[in-house]
Amino acid sequence: MNRTDRLYALVDELRGAAPRARSARWLADRFEVSTRTVERDLLALQQAGVPIWATPGPGGGYSLDPAMTLPPMNFTPAEAAAIAVALATATDRSIPFGDAGRTAMRKIVSAMASGSRRGAEDLAGRIHLFNPRDRDEPPPQGVLHTVEAAVAERRVLKLNYVDRSGARTEGRLVEPAALVGGQKAWYLVGWCRLRVGGRAFRLDRIQEAALTEESAPDRNLSEVAGGLMEWVRSLSLDL
Repeated sequence: MNRTDRLYALVDELRGAAPRARSARWLADRFEVSTRTVERDLLALQQAGVPIWATPGPGGGYSLDPAMTLPPMNFTPAEAAAIAVALATATDRSIPFGDAGRTAMRKIVSAMASGSRRGAEDLAGRIHLFNPRDRDEPPPQGVLHTVEAAVAERRVLKLNYVDRSGARTEGRLVEPAALVGGQKAWYLVGWCRLRVGGRAFRLDRIQEAALTEESAPDRNLSEVAGGLMEWVRSLSLDL
């Protein structure tokens, strides 16, 4: 059994045993590896967001929180491959919530039945995408993650920004409203307190970004987006 298959099998084992715990020694014997290997595997799963809990002491071990896991999924290989293709652009570091997309895909695959999972992996291995070469340089990862958090948590941002003419402004307070994707770049649309109006900020021109403790006030998106409103509405995700 290779490591990828073992990781999936570990999740299946802990899901089936939940809420009971399995010791590292028990899991090592079950998968015919060393205890240290099992502990490394469990740490990797925890870092990927799998809700595995460690309980010390006699009778303790590792357990999976059943309330935080997905039930077995009946995706066909084609359906799972379709989700993987839809998320494939997340490999581009300039895409907002790209990291979250990758961890979501891992969680979906781990919840699939083993036969369907192998079929999905085989099909995905026969689909190849060209990376777009016309995008500008992606924003720094720290900036991207900060903007993601600001939009998700509705918190005011403080930005250092360089506009298309090369002029730099520091400490601009922006109330985030939306993320908008264009052909070559992504934009943060928000209410700029410096300009007292709605503005669109290219993510790759944001040099620094910091979250403030202030919650962004509710604003009508048409007030913030102005003439971009129809474009923003046409790009909204249908969830």
